[in-house]
Amino acid sequence: MRRTTHRTALALAALTLAAAGCGGGSGTGSGKGGGGGTVSPSSPTTTAAAGCADTAQLDAADSGRTVCLAVGGTVRVSLDGTAGRPWKPVAVSGTGLRATNSGFVLRPGDASAAFEAVSAGRSRLSSQRPLCAAQTGRISCKGIQEWWVTVVVR
Repeated sequence: MRRTTHRTALALAALTLAAAGCGGGSGTGSGKGGGGGTVSPSSPTTTAAAGCADTAQLDAADSGRTVCLAVGGTVRVSLDGTAGRPWKPVAVSGTGLRATNSGFVLRPGDASAAFEAVSAGRSRLSSQRPLCAAQTGRISCKGIQEWWVTVVVR
C-alpha cells in the first residue's frame, strides 16, 4: 500500500512538472505593452486544431497580438483600469466569437469580457481609455490608449 502511494505521488509530481514546461513561449506575463506576433496564452491550455489553444487569458500587455483559439474554446479579457482612467467595455468585431458571461467587475475602471469560439473565423477585440486622468481645474491631455487583439478561430 505504501509503495503504491509513493508511486502515485511521483507520477503526480512528474505530470505537474511536464505541464509547467508546456505552453512556454511569449505569454501575457512578459510585461511588455505591445508588439506583434502570435501569443501563446498564459493560462494552462490543451492544444487543439492546428496548434490552437482551448483557452486564452488576455490582459493589457497583450495589445497588438494575435491569438489562435480552437472552436469550442474560450477567451477571457481582463483590463485593469482606475476610476480616473477607465477602460471602455471590450468590443468585438468579425466572425467566430460569441460573447458569454465574464463575471462581475468589482473595481471602477476595469473592463472584463469573455467570448466563446463558436465557428472558424477572425475577430478583433478592442477597448480604449484616456491616457491621463481628468483633474478639475487642471490642464489635461486628450490622448487615448488603445487596446486590441486579433483572435483567429480554427
